[in-house]
Amino acid sequence: KYQTRSPPRRKIISILFLKKEALANLLLRFTLIIPLLYFVFVFHFRETATESLFQDLLQILKKVSHEIEMTCQDASTLAHLDSRLQLVSECFRCLRNACAHCANNQNVMRSLGLIDASIHVIQLLQKLESDLESHLTAFRCSLQLLGNIATGNRDSQNSIWKLAFPSLFLNCLNHQDEKIIDYCSMVLFVCLNPERTRQLQEQNNLKIALRVFQTSRRCPELKWTTLIVTNHLLQCPELVKALYAKLRDPERVSYSHDFFGGGGETRRGFYSWHRIPKYMFLFAIRLLDVLCEVTSNPEELQHLQACPGLLEVAISLLKLVHLAGKQTTNIFTTTYSTEQEEISHPAMGFKSHLIRLIGNLCYRNKGNQDKVYELNGIPLILDNCSIDDNNPFINQWAVYAIRNLTEENKKNQEFIARMEQQGPADNPVLESLGLKIESRDQKLILKSVKRVPDP
Repeated sequence: KYQTRSPPRRKIISILFLKKEALANLLLRFTLIIPLLYFVFVFHFRETATESLFQDLLQILKKVSHEIEMTCQDASTLAHLDSRLQLVSECFRCLRNACAHCANNQNVMRSLGLIDASIHVIQLLQKLESDLESHLTAFRCSLQLLGNIATGNRDSQNSIWKLAFPSLFLNCLNHQDEKIIDYCSMVLFVCLNPERTRQLQEQNNLKIALRVFQTSRRCPELKWTTLIVTNHLLQCPELVKALYAKLRDPERVSYSHDFFGGGGETRRGFYSWHRIPKYMFLFAIRLLDVLCEVTSNPEELQHLQACPGLLEVAISLLKLVHLAGKQTTNIFTTTYSTEQEEISHPAMGFKSHLIRLIGNLCYRNKGNQDKVYELNGIPLILDNCSIDDNNPFINQWAVYAIRNLTEENKKNQEFIARMEQQGPADNPVLESLGLKIESRDQKLILKSVKRVPDP
């Protein structure tokens, strides 16, 4: 006979513990399957999604958000955090896809309070300290949901703005994860309008606009921040002025240089300058004026003279606007009127500012002097030695630039000396006064011209 022995107490506890863990894992997998099924259903049948489906997802979000809130208060409950964050991510994915290009679902979600619940979860995720990848995934998906639910839906935009502005936007824009910054910028871009852009001028809200500017410079590949800058922030001169006042001097120089030196889009834009908003011209003129003033300061001049690409871009811009003025009649066309007409345009003085900047950058700098020669900039500057109502003092700045280009530079001096005299250039100013210039025995003679009476 063999007597059966009862298993040791420790072994029984171990078996029960394993069964309990297996049951918990099974329940967890089943819980994760539910939103996955929702995801598949909603992705293919979003138009037929019922309100009860969104109510179920709302209840899941509320329950899990409560558990995350407890985790924020008590770190000992971190054991199942990863699975809970995965569940949140799946819920947000389902909702995100359900409201994409579907106004009805957007409205249903908003009326159920899903915007409020989602923003509450985002605020919890901001407080949560975790290195889990699921933490970032849930954060990203939640912002994508807000972006989709706000797109083309003014009521949703109003709800998000009321709940998220300014703290949520500022916290997300200061996050280390670039995707979170990008998705937050998407939500901000969708919600912004002229009135809300003006709100950014307020002292506490200016940090958001400043952060967007800094991010667009630091991460140019993030398109949403660039779109906010070009489509909203630059359209408000008062905001630009307030932002500029907040920048330190080195930042002002960097922003000015980046605007002209880093933007291929800016340079290409002058081919179709009439499509550019006047505020963009105003911003460009202000930055260019800052560069001119800073390069007049000996302490800052050497730093900017060494900036890679700044001189090249200034010459390229001058070529573009000079060519644009010759192709058609516009603000870059050389004009002169004997009557005192008031000219008001943001781009007024743009060419004279560029020539002044080029002259400053070449001041006692042999490398920059030679660079202007190589880029064929000397004839370009000489071609602007004329009176122009659109560019006050342009001839004086051109003479100043030539002076700096030829100072202790024999190559540039010889280049100008070799230029052949081809006769006096056409002068519409003298022609309007009934005068003309003739060249005789290497001398210039001023003569009157008989005007032909109008028929």
